[in-house]
Amino acid sequence: MARKPKVALVLGAGSARGLAHIGIIQVLLENKIPFDFIVGSSMGAMVGTIYACGANIYMLDKMVEHMNTKILFEIGVPRMGFVSGKRVCDFLDLLTKRKNFCDLDFPVAVVATDLITGNPVVFDEGSVSEAVRASISLPGIFAPVFKDDMVLVDGAVSDRLPIKTALDRGADIVIAVDVTFGPGKKPLIRNTIDVIMTSLDIMSKLHFDSIYNQADILIQPAVGHINPQDFDKSREAVDLGRKAAQDKIGEIIFMIEAFEK
Repeated sequence: MARKPKVALVLGAGSARGLAHIGIIQVLLENKIPFDFIVGSSMGAMVGTIYACGANIYMLDKMVEHMNTKILFEIGVPRMGFVSGKRVCDFLDLLTKRKNFCDLDFPVAVVATDLITGNPVVFDEGSVSEAVRASISLPGIFAPVFKDDMVLVDGAVSDRLPIKTALDRGADIVIAVDVTFGPGKKPLIRNTIDVIMTSLDIMSKLHFDSIYNQADILIQPAVGHINPQDFDKSREAVDLGRKAAQDKIGEIIFMIEAFEK
């Protein structure tokens, strides 16, 4: 007998470019595209969990557009990172309402990286804000998160686009959103953060090339010209996410309907 497919939405890493995920989710909702769970890395984890905590995706759009994100970064004398992350933790606690994964509207898995083993670590229980804080901890910029025997940093270090995690969790159809390697990518090296983030992108490319074709649908918003630090360009990033999703809607609907026949 035909059954409905289990659809996973995989949201990749990308800092400010990852704000395009907001537009992606908006368009999927507007077109009544179902997804059963989200797997997110770095900014993808942040957007996915905030939405799963019950946030209105359009209000989140407006909040980011008018927010001064610089207030979240308390720069200090570096020990393990220039930013301790205390303000970011408080911000995440607010947006996630201090929820645990079991309290979310639907399942979400968050990917971080353990520096001790070098392996990705998938969180789907416990504190949502703690998992996201680990997943966005850009090495050298944010201090890592210490948990149990692990030293946790950005999910992008080991798995920028965690398609495999979605497949391991039984996804029949994977809709993956990559905001790093799409069209129009123009690296701009202006400061230490640019050097670190561009280096991570280069190191991630080989892994991305080996896994992207495992997604059933790959959405790549044309945000390559947006610098990862340019959170003031959120309006452009969200709109480009919307356009990329709209271009794929027909393909997504066809795939879901074909599965159900």
